Amino acid sequence: MEYFLVVLLVLAGVALLLTEMFLIPGFGIAGVFGFGCLIGAVVLAWLWLGATAGYITLGACVLLSALAVWGFLRSRALDKMALDTKVDGHVELANNKLNNKKEEQK
Repeated sequence: MEYFLVVLLVLAGVALLLTEMFLIPGFGIAGVFGFGCLIGAVVLAWLWLGATAGYITLGACVLLSALAVWGFLRSRALDKMALDTKVDGHVELANNKLNNKKEEQK
């Protein structure tokens, strides 16, 4: 049961962090709960299963988080979510208008 809870907390933490980074960006509830789940998994593994399991869980949290972000960035999911439009406009600066008016007055 202890192993199941630790694994469940790690998976939930990684999923919540991915949700925070890519679906609802900002420092919000999902990110806080994601970090809380990961920290809780490490603490519970340390207390219930020993120091070795705590270190393994800590390494697994870091590795799984990094792999999840890397895998998501390598997938084509971001291309579907990104805005892909070209803006072909230009802005005329106020200084140019003033210079043109001064030249016309001369």
